[in-house]
Amino acid sequence: MSTFKCMLSELVSHIIISSSWCLHSIFTFNRKIGPRTLVWAEKELVDKSAYEFAEAEAMLKTAEDLSGPYVWGQYDLLVLPPSFPYGGMENPCLTFVTPTLLAGDRSLSNVIAHEISHSWTGNLVTNKTWEHFWLNEGHTVYLERRIGGQLFGEQFRHFQALGGWRELQNTINTLGDKNPVTNLVPNLSEIDPDVAYSSVPYEKGFALLFYLEQLLGGPDVFIGFLKAYIQQFAYKSIVTEDWKKFLYSYFKDKVDVLDKVDWNSWFHAPGISSFLSPESDLGSFSSADLKEMSSHQLIEFLALLLLEAPLPVSHVQRMQQVYDFNAINNSEIRFRWLRLCIKSKWEEAIPLALKMATDQGRLKFTRPLFRDLYGFDKCRDLAVKTFLEHRASMHPVTSMLVGKDLKQDQ
Repeated sequence: MSTFKCMLSELVSHIIISSSWCLHSIFTFNRKIGPRTLVWAEKELVDKSAYEFAEAEAMLKTAEDLSGPYVWGQYDLLVLPPSFPYGGMENPCLTFVTPTLLAGDRSLSNVIAHEISHSWTGNLVTNKTWEHFWLNEGHTVYLERRIGGQLFGEQFRHFQALGGWRELQNTINTLGDKNPVTNLVPNLSEIDPDVAYSSVPYEKGFALLFYLEQLLGGPDVFIGFLKAYIQQFAYKSIVTEDWKKFLYSYFKDKVDVLDKVDWNSWFHAPGISSFLSPESDLGSFSSADLKEMSSHQLIEFLALLLLEAPLPVSHVQRMQQVYDFNAINNSEIRFRWLRLCIKSKWEEAIPLALKMATDQGRLKFTRPLFRDLYGFDKCRDLAVKTFLEHRASMHPVTSMLVGKDLKQDQ
């Protein structure tokens, strides 16, 4: 073991000991959910969390099959208060997660697969600067979906990929297709990375890797490259050019194929360029079909509706009457449903959207909800008033970004 690895090992041990002491001091409730995993949470949530994240060990084992040995020893989960602004944060040995994942049916556990994947792509191999953030997130989304494919079937992987594509479309529509922060490798020399943060490095990065997978021989061939990439750059911080050179080295017998890739467009063109074309026929949905849909399908169904022109108010009122979306606690479904209602200018949804925007602070939910409410003329002043009332209790990043969205910069 190198001196660096020895020092890293000592540091990780110190983190584990320190984290354990802190957790015992703050969160005295935990449950063992696997041979190397505890879930920590407040008393009211610990049993729900243990149920929700019970698949962690299966995900870890699958990730090891795909990526190589898990080097961090312990893999614990800490459920943070609702103001935590992200879905998860991949600290080695101790992943932080939002309580909005507690859907009751494990349907949002892909976030855990994502954070587990960061143990290799993000913690073991890391982007050197934030311009190359896609190296962390694109590879991690790719691994996350490979884990889902192994556990739940290849169709599930493709379904998740389609949902990611819709999310990328939404992001591009919001930011603008000429906005340079939608480049896969943006220039952040005068831009706060928190301000530039979006789904682009996640989903555009995944789209590139998925495209290369199909181009270079399929998933079994491409996972060999990914495992070799992780071994090559373990314990290092790299940039996109390092990744590209290794790709060419690994596929030295397919250089002619790689040379046909429009690398400049992938890395440096804003928006969704012509090199991306994963449109698929999802078929049609009927009221009878809706009752048989899984949580994942409901999420995608609502996401597709959000891409269309706003529905008439009478339509969303009827949807509520028939399907009672307001009673659903799954945060991903509730978020999309409330956005659909606000975009349709259904006034009865305003208090529900404000409540979700302030009861939790996950940026993925809070920012779009406040933006939609601000864009609805009848509730713009109320949205600003509500934000100002809750601003002091928000996470600083959340407060800063929502303040910009609502023209309330301090």
